[in-house]
Amino acid sequence: MADGKIERDKPWMFRTYAGHSTAKASNELYRKNLSKGQTGLSIAFDLPTQTGYDSDEALARGEVGKVGVPVSHLGDMRHLLEGIPLDAMNTSMTINATAAWLLALYVSLADEQNVDRAKLTGTVQNDILKEYLSRGTYVFPPAPSLRLIKDVIVFTNREMPKWNPTNVCSYHLQEAGATPAQELAFALATAVAVLDEVKNSGEVSDEDFPSVVGAISFFVNAGVRFITEVSKMRAFVDLWDEIARDRYGVENPKLRRFRYGVQVNSLGLTEQQPENNVYRILLSMLAVTLSKKARARAVQLPAWNEALGLPRPWDQQWSLRLQQIVAYETDLLDYGDIFDGSEVIDKKVEELKEQARAELAKLDAMGGAVAAIDYMKEALIASNAARIADIERGDQVLVGVNRYTETEPSPLDSSGEGILTVSEAVEMEQIAALQAWRQQRDDAAVRQALVDLKEAASEGRNIMPPSIAAAKAGVTTGEWGAVLREVFGEYRAPTGIGAEHSVDTERLKQVRELVEQVSGKLGRTLTFVVGKPGLDGHSNGAEQIAVRADDVGMNVIYDGIRLTPAEIVKQAKEAKAHVVGLSILSGSHVSLVREVAQKLREEGMGDVPVVVGGIIPPEDVNILKQCGASAVYTPKDFQLNDIMTGIVNLVDQKVAVLAEAGVPVPPIEAKEKVPLKTSSL
Repeated sequence: MADGKIERDKPWMFRTYAGHSTAKASNELYRKNLSKGQTGLSIAFDLPTQTGYDSDEALARGEVGKVGVPVSHLGDMRHLLEGIPLDAMNTSMTINATAAWLLALYVSLADEQNVDRAKLTGTVQNDILKEYLSRGTYVFPPAPSLRLIKDVIVFTNREMPKWNPTNVCSYHLQEAGATPAQELAFALATAVAVLDEVKNSGEVSDEDFPSVVGAISFFVNAGVRFITEVSKMRAFVDLWDEIARDRYGVENPKLRRFRYGVQVNSLGLTEQQPENNVYRILLSMLAVTLSKKARARAVQLPAWNEALGLPRPWDQQWSLRLQQIVAYETDLLDYGDIFDGSEVIDKKVEELKEQARAELAKLDAMGGAVAAIDYMKEALIASNAARIADIERGDQVLVGVNRYTETEPSPLDSSGEGILTVSEAVEMEQIAALQAWRQQRDDAAVRQALVDLKEAASEGRNIMPPSIAAAKAGVTTGEWGAVLREVFGEYRAPTGIGAEHSVDTERLKQVRELVEQVSGKLGRTLTFVVGKPGLDGHSNGAEQIAVRADDVGMNVIYDGIRLTPAEIVKQAKEAKAHVVGLSILSGSHVSLVREVAQKLREEGMGDVPVVVGGIIPPEDVNILKQCGASAVYTPKDFQLNDIMTGIVNLVDQKVAVLAEAGVPVPPIEAKEKVPLKTSSL
C-alpha cells in the first residue's frame, strides 16, 4: 500500500430499474442494457402483477404494462428472461404482496433450465410493512403478510442459500417524507418484526438462524444532502450490527454486515429544468459509494427525466454510464474509507444513532412495527407536510423550482418524444395472450393446484412448494391472488390524515377566508372528495392535498388508495361533493379520468368540477380536459395554497354560473359546518 492506496475494490453491481409494456419488450430492453455493461437485473412489475390481478381483470384496466412489466404466468416469465441464464444472473425483483408467487415463477423457470436452485442469486423485495406506510401495493392484512414473508425466508434458507429473501426497504419511507432518523428506525423495526416472525415460528433451527439474519438485505434511498446521507448509511451499519449481535446473538461479523442496494432519490427529481436532475443523481450516488464502510452492494439510478414519465433506453444508458464513470474512471475504489476519523461525520453518525435508538424504543414500547403502523403513518404524513411547507416558503431551496427559475429551452426535450409511452394496444395484446394461455393449459391440473394452494394457506403450511407446483401447472397471477384473498382477506391501511402537524396560519389566512366566503354562498362547508382511482398506491401527493384542504377549512373525504371510479363517484354523491380530486401517477390518467367523469354524468353530477394531479405529460393536459377535467396539476405545481385557491375558485365559478342561470343553490342542513382549524402541533 502506498499513498493510502489499497488493493482496488470491486465495483458495486450496476443496475437499472426497468420493465414495461410486455415481457418480450422488457426482455429486449434487459439484453440491451446487459450488453452495455449492466451487471444485474432489476425488474419493475406493473401494478396488476404487484397487487395480484391478471391483466384482464376490471381493476387492471388502464394499468397494464404502464409502470412495469405484466407477468401473469410462467409463459410470461419465460419471455421476460429468454436468453438470460439464471445461474449467471443476479436478479432483483421489486415485488412485495405477491413476492412468493413471482419467486415461484422464477424458481419454476430455473427448474426448466435445469439450474440448481442453490446457485440462484438475487432478491425479492418482499417487505410489506412499508407498503402500508408509503407505496401501497399491499393486499393482505399484516399477520398473513408477515407469514408469507416468513415462508419465503424459510424456503430460501433451505433451498436457495444465495438468495436474499427479504429486501427491507426504507427507500419509499424517504419518499413519503421520513427524516433520516425515521428511515433508520422504521426500517430496522421492520427487519426486527420479520426476524422475530421467523424465529418464533420454530421453522429454522438455532444453528441456522444466523444465516437467516445474514440473508436479510436492505434497499435504501439517498438524497443530495450527501453528508447527512453518508452519516445515515454509517449509522445503519452500526445499528444493524448491534441488533444482529445483541438481539439475535449472531457471532460471525460477516453475518452481521449491513448489505444494501440503493436507488437514489426520485422524490428530489424535478419536472422543471429536468436536466438539473443529472447533478442531483450524481450527488446522491456519491452518498452511498464514497464511504467504503457503508458502500452499497448494488446501485440503480433513476433517469434525468423520470419526473416527466417513463424514461427511454437512451436515458437509462445515461444513468448507467454515470455509474461506470465513477467506478472505473475515478480513483474512488483505490482507497480505504475516507471518512474514518472524521469528527464531523462521527458526530453526525452518533446523533442519528441516538435519535434512531429513541424512535426504536418508542416502537418497541408500542409492540413493534406491526402494532405501530398507525403511528408510523401519521409521523410520515407530518414530516412530509413540514418538508413541503419548507419548499413552499423557500426555506428548502430547489434550483429551478423555487429559486433560479429562469431557463433556456432544453435541447434534451423533444416536444413529447422525451419520454417513452406505452400504447393502449399493449393491454389488448397482453389480454389476448393471457386468454390464449388459459385455453392451452390442462384445466384439471390447474384446479388441483389451486385446491392444494388453498389447503396449504389455510393449514399454515409453507406457501412456496404449492405455489411452485401451481406455477408449473399454468396457474395465473390473478388466480393465485384470488385464492389467498379467500383465505386471508384484504386490508386497507391507515391514511394518516389526522396526523398532528405544524400549520403556518398566516400563510393560510387568505385561502381560509376564500373557503369561508364560498362556503357561505353554498350554505355549508365546501366539500372536497380526494380519490386515488386504479391500482396506483403512491399516495404522498393525495395525502398532502387532503391535509392542506383540511387545514384551509374544507370538508375533506379521503379513504386512501385503490378505489374504483364507481366507488369515488359514490363517495361524491353521498357527500354531496362540490369538487372531486383525482391523484394518478401510474400513467393511466386518461382512461381513469374519462371513466370518473362519465360516471359523474350518469349520476346527474356532471357539473361537479374534477381536478387531476399526477405525473402527466403536457400533451395529455388538453386530452384530460376534453375528458372532463376542469384543472390539471403536475409536479411543477408545488405551491399547495395556489392549488387550493384554484379549486375554490372552480367551485365559486360554478355557483356564479348557476346564479346567472337563475338556479338557486339552497342551503343544505345535512351536516354541521366543519370548524376551521386555527392551530395545530
